Amino acid sequence: MVAWMHAAILAWSVVTAPAPAMPPPEPMPPPEQVMAIPPALRAQLQQQVIGGGGSERQRLQRLVAFLFDPSGLSMTYAADATLTVAQAYRLRQANCLTFTLLTVALAREAGLEARAQEIDDVVAWRVQDNVVYRFNHVNAQVAIGRMRYTVDVARDEVLARHQPEPIPDQRLLALYYNNRAAELLADDDPKVAAPYMAMTLQLAPRYASGRANAGVLRLRLGDLRGAERNYLQALALDPTHAGALFNLVTLYRSQGDEARRARFQQRLEKVQQKDPYFQFLLAMDDEKRGDYAGAVQHYRRAIRLYHGDPRFYLGLARVYRQLGEERHARRALQRADVLGRNADADHRARVPLRN
Repeated sequence: MVAWMHAAILAWSVVTAPAPAMPPPEPMPPPEQVMAIPPALRAQLQQQVIGGGGSERQRLQRLVAFLFDPSGLSMTYAADATLTVAQAYRLRQANCLTFTLLTVALAREAGLEARAQEIDDVVAWRVQDNVVYRFNHVNAQVAIGRMRYTVDVARDEVLARHQPEPIPDQRLLALYYNNRAAELLADDDPKVAAPYMAMTLQLAPRYASGRANAGVLRLRLGDLRGAERNYLQALALDPTHAGALFNLVTLYRSQGDEARRARFQQRLEKVQQKDPYFQFLLAMDDEKRGDYAGAVQHYRRAIRLYHGDPRFYLGLARVYRQLGEERHARRALQRADVLGRNADADHRARVPLRN
């Protein structure tokens, strides 16, 4: 799922795989259609998953195989593939949000207890057309007795400080409309994105990132007052929302309102000082510009704030090597290796059905 920040904070570069060619925008589906299972998919699920009988765990094993194996759906990951269940079945593509919609819908059809989970502190970034996209993560949980199984199309790529939190279907659907609005905005089509954003706020009126994203959309539509109003509403819901703070600073700077710009800039800086991933981005920017000593300081601050992400240590090792400090570089690489192995072990424990 996506939170936007209008304009680039830093001149960093983000390398991502090219997004697949997606079909032209279809009419916005109503909420009841997003997770609807088409008849052909229901029949295939009955044949390959439900019809085999057995225990709930056996059904879940068959469902996971059905999702991933060539004999089933053979779903592939595509970052921009925010689709309904029917579209995902047709295209056999899904991002983490669509995959969660699909898994929860099919698991329930198979008689399993399933719900979505949200991880709101995972950070991945992309910069496109002067907009910074910050990505969080959702996945599916299936409960069998006291056991809880996570089914996740992108678990190998996700690092987070906190455990996922269950969310209701209404929030999951709001995230679908939010993501579609972001994709349409990326295609420079804010008028088409607007009804998706409106549905996001209707389904989740207290979703701070949705309010901040609505502000970005209003700004793209030339409605500066509407943008300001949405950013302030986001901060009323979450006073530390970095995207809303940054966007207000940018808005007030563009209007020459120095007093309010300075006030929100101060709040933003307090939030950023406590954000390990912002420090990580500062470090990458230092590294890109050849300021390796500055990069060391920012990588080390990121680690002090959160020492569980191997990317921090890998970056630290790179800049130590640039400075000729090989012993420190080796220690950072060793720590990154340990964290990477722990993450692999955690993934195997969380998704035992895919071994």
